[in-house]
Amino acid sequence: MISATDTSGTIHGFKKALAHVAEQESVAATLVFCCDQNGFTPARINPLLRAAKKPLFGGIFPAVLAGHEKLDQGTLVVGLPVLPRIQLVQGLSATDRDYETLLEQGLARARTRELLFVLVDGLAQRISAFMASLFHLFGLQHNYIGGGAGSLSLKQKPCIISNQGLIQDAAVLAAIPVYSGIGVNHGWQSISGPYRITQASRNIIHTIDWQPAYQVYKHIVDQHATCKMRLDNFFDLAKAYPFGIVKIDGERIVRDPIEVAGNQAIRCVGEVPEGSFVDVLKGRPQELVKAAAHARLIAESALPAGKGERFCLFMDCVSRVLFLGKRFDQEIQAVFREGEPLFGACTIGEIANSGREYLEFFNKTAVVAIIESP
Repeated sequence: MISATDTSGTIHGFKKALAHVAEQESVAATLVFCCDQNGFTPARINPLLRAAKKPLFGGIFPAVLAGHEKLDQGTLVVGLPVLPRIQLVQGLSATDRDYETLLEQGLARARTRELLFVLVDGLAQRISAFMASLFHLFGLQHNYIGGGAGSLSLKQKPCIISNQGLIQDAAVLAAIPVYSGIGVNHGWQSISGPYRITQASRNIIHTIDWQPAYQVYKHIVDQHATCKMRLDNFFDLAKAYPFGIVKIDGERIVRDPIEVAGNQAIRCVGEVPEGSFVDVLKGRPQELVKAAAHARLIAESALPAGKGERFCLFMDCVSRVLFLGKRFDQEIQAVFREGEPLFGACTIGEIANSGREYLEFFNKTAVVAIIESP
């Protein structure tokens, strides 16, 4: 697998890495992961992206994973030996956008044995609607992996990369003809609930059990945290106490509360359906590391033995990084295997489907794909 890593975080370093990978005859397309700390803007990066002679796709993330290292600054360029079909979808917050029609017109029906790689603006407001359209169109016959691009500042800005440039409020999809196995696990456990979401609008929870969402949430967290929750320490405490949307099969889809919005409402990464039931969760570092290791094992068991070159794609939630702190290195080591390339990003929400369950937009979850070229 041909790749290049620039740790300078400069346009010059990115240009050099991209040229090194793209000029290889065995490379059909390039996957690009950039760190938000690079400070790339459309004005700075678009001339380089639009001049690329081979298809490319990717995003800007809080951090990038290369091998067993986490990069907070720099750019990773990965050369793909097979040609993907790529589609850019804009307007990921627009209420009038018919995503299913756009996807059907652009990407058309996926072929057998494709991995659908999906990157979205992690702070867009209609990610769930987009995902539902994607799943309705392509169904269970393919594997999916991806995540939310964006910044830890939680301010929406251009973060999706394609040959058209660096774009905000968009998604980029790449249908890649490879074999893959997907593993998903989070390791968070319920400490309270369930509670009913009695009023919500997309990713904002207004009331829980008919009470202001922040009041209810603060009361729960205050019983478990070492200090009382306030508006000025909300994010620091909330990263350890996510919501878990209760599913029929007993699994919980984790949602990250990120700020108090308006009249004591809570803004999350990803939508929370009105009428759904949620628990408040808590995790222990060792359990999160075990969950990442288990996701790796699930991915391995889902991919039959083959003869092609394999690599690991690891999409891990940036809030797990914040929660684990220095112990995040243990999570990377739980997924990394010596001699096998590992690439990935610390995301604002994770996207996955193992070919057996519904396609989901996760938070605080470890998603691992083992990918084998034909």
